[in-house]
Amino acid sequence: MGEITHVSPLAPEAFPDLPVIEGVSFAAVAAGVKYADRKDVMLAQLAPGTAVAGVFTRSATRSAAVLDCQEKIGHDSATGAAIVVNAGNANAFTGKNGATATKVVTNAVAACLDVPEGRVFSSSTGVIGEPLPHDRITAKLEALKAQLDPTAIDQAAEAIRTTDTFAKGATRTIEVDGKPVKIAGIAKGSGMIAPDMATMLVYIFTDATMQRVDLQSLVSELNQSTFNAITVDSDTSTSDTLLVAATGGSGVNVTADNAPFKQALHDVMQELAHLVVRDGEGATKFVEVRVTGAASADDARVHAMAIANSPLVKTAVAGEDPNWGRVVMAIGKSGAAADRDLLSIRFGDILVAEQGWVSPTYKEEDGANYMTQQELLIHVDLGLGDAEDTVWTCDLTHGYITINADYRS
Repeated sequence: MGEITHVSPLAPEAFPDLPVIEGVSFAAVAAGVKYADRKDVMLAQLAPGTAVAGVFTRSATRSAAVLDCQEKIGHDSATGAAIVVNAGNANAFTGKNGATATKVVTNAVAACLDVPEGRVFSSSTGVIGEPLPHDRITAKLEALKAQLDPTAIDQAAEAIRTTDTFAKGATRTIEVDGKPVKIAGIAKGSGMIAPDMATMLVYIFTDATMQRVDLQSLVSELNQSTFNAITVDSDTSTSDTLLVAATGGSGVNVTADNAPFKQALHDVMQELAHLVVRDGEGATKFVEVRVTGAASADDARVHAMAIANSPLVKTAVAGEDPNWGRVVMAIGKSGAAADRDLLSIRFGDILVAEQGWVSPTYKEEDGANYMTQQELLIHVDLGLGDAEDTVWTCDLTHGYITINADYRS
């Protein structure tokens, strides 16, 4: 797995200035799990009383780390906790060795930080089917402990990358009862991205005081319109994990029905999700697919994903070809309700097709000019009802093939 030598043209100008979240500290080191001369293991230590919520991939071949996290996510939050993540090796499809490696790492972290093993959450990301060299991780735990720093979240974001071309972070600060409440998150993801829970690795931290049941309720709800609404290549990872930790460091109590906090958490989750699409392997275009007028919400999502996942649509976008016929194809194959003579298609504000035919006002040169933009909107109105949905994707270029053909080298 070679080093990434370029940065996505859709990347933000810089990693954001994330605030310190009282109650969590970070460290990252080079352990040589897969990569040479780069940080590839991160550790986060969480204060006693931290509530941890999460959602995970439902893949039938999910990794040992995911299975371990799923068993632990409801444990008592009175004690401290930790998150340990390695890049370069997914520890997936590794049989009993995978479960053993996960336990060795989580037990060692628990002993090192003096927290219960049931409160140590681990993630592994990278190549599938290779035994995890867990001794390389455990050998670095004392060094990680010594480097723990509340300001080092940016280093953690760097350490969890695999084919990512840039580290990903997002933050929001709101006021609750006149006091500031902060949220900061990091993510990794570039390929093997499709909705089936989190579609990547994500770690979000807030200094709010929350009951775990409230936090879990929010995370599960907001996931559907954020991480579950993106796709790069229609492939679901074995390792998808989203963990959200509320440390209570601000002393401000927040419940699930607090609208400003819910909106802020949604915004952080959506921004991180969009950053994953912007870093899609080989991506040069960021594409919003909006479906309105559907007979049901489920139909809207099915149509949107059929368009967003279509290799023909995505390659047309890559080639800056306003080939609306491929959108028609994707709608027709999705299996959800559609009527050829009722639907309309727009590229941005340009009406391309309606009433079963190309729009009489449409000019091919207008569509071609629109497709040269880096950020695009494909809008389909089905004319069947009031339901709608939006998903986000990227184009499919030669770069995707190059990255994935060389992935294990």
